[in-house]
Amino acid sequence: MLRYIVKRVLLMIPTLLGAAVLVFVLMRLIPGDVCVLRLATGGGMDPQVLQNCRAEIGTDQPMWVQFWTFIKGLVVLDFGKSMWTGREISEEVGLRFQLSLQVAIMATITAILLAIPLGTISAVKQNTWIDYVVRAFSIAGVAMPSFWLGILIILGILITSKAWFGVSWMPPITYVPIWVDPVHNLSMLIWPALATGYRYSAVATRMTRSAMLEVLREDYVRTARAKGVFQRLIVRRHALRNALLPVITIIGIEFAFLMGGLVVTEQVFNLNGLGKLFVESVSNQDYNMTQALVMLVVGIFAFTNLVVDIFYAWLDPRIRYNR
Repeated sequence: MLRYIVKRVLLMIPTLLGAAVLVFVLMRLIPGDVCVLRLATGGGMDPQVLQNCRAEIGTDQPMWVQFWTFIKGLVVLDFGKSMWTGREISEEVGLRFQLSLQVAIMATITAILLAIPLGTISAVKQNTWIDYVVRAFSIAGVAMPSFWLGILIILGILITSKAWFGVSWMPPITYVPIWVDPVHNLSMLIWPALATGYRYSAVATRMTRSAMLEVLREDYVRTARAKGVFQRLIVRRHALRNALLPVITIIGIEFAFLMGGLVVTEQVFNLNGLGKLFVESVSNQDYNMTQALVMLVVGIFAFTNLVVDIFYAWLDPRIRYNR
């Protein structure tokens, strides 16, 4: 097992290197100049000032020099400074990363608490009214975008608070870490986590139900029933562990996506997360920031896939990675 983990970690290196080359080349192919955007005033532009700006941020250097600087920064986790704000990228990303990570974790916990019990019950109670209710619940989640559900949540909060307390209440808009002020933090992030987690759980619920139905038809489950094993024990010990393999894959992929893909949801809840920073960096032609964010998300995907593969071995003892 240890050998497999080391091998997978080493295989992440060419993946990260390929992503680095791809994002570096694509960013240089996009027309535009960050210095032109920074210095645009509606009138003429001094060529010397423009040249000084390019020299300051390093875009006047040959491409191979810029790429080598980028790779060296990746190795030591030094992404440099933002071409747009001039601040350290680690500072720009740090607070937003905390926010996006907390939303992703809360949404994942919400999805797991909803998806696994509901999917299991739906499979065990197939073609009953319980199954129909769960399927309708999951289909509604798949069909309903998380940002639209977020708008409904905000409207519901406004209407409910006005009716009950006579004052329209809105969640806070200033992010505070949970260890500083838990009440302020949760009152701000619980709503986007619920909106995203419901959409997330709908996919996982359908996957859990399908996997459970397939496993419950296996021969070893029939044998356990023929031996008189309790239904609850069959579901928990024999069926659920094997059915969770594809569900773990969905959960891992969705968690990695949540770290940088909630652009519209962040706009709805006025969250200054990684998704919003992604859009701003691309719009501002900020090569350094965009490259750092892409590599961060690629690293999260690679690490998440590694964790998912390790869970495979824990859930299914038939998997032997040392062979």
